[in-house]
Amino acid sequence: MLFLVRMDVHLPPSMPAAQSDLIKSREKAYSQKIQRDGRWVHLWRVAGEYANYSVFDVASNDELHEILSKLPLFPYMDISVTPLAHHPSDIHPVDDARDAGPEAT
Repeated sequence: MLFLVRMDVHLPPSMPAAQSDLIKSREKAYSQKIQRDGRWVHLWRVAGEYANYSVFDVASNDELHEILSKLPLFPYMDISVTPLAHHPSDIHPVDDARDAGPEAT
């Protein structure tokens, strides 16, 4: 299942820099682990904001929730999730049959 996720980060201005740096370091390591295993497919920064758009390829809503809730920055994020489906007019092939929907099986 593909999901488009927007994450907006709101660290408290009063947070000490050392604490902020530690959380960001843990966030980077965790996010790169999920990217390497193929579940975090794309990660784009929103220009001029402390925010990103990401695409996740996971088996379920519960798996996505588990990944997002384990992000070290999760307590400081506003997150919106949009489920994605393959568009029938897209000229690019679907890499995985589960992304194409039930008609592919």
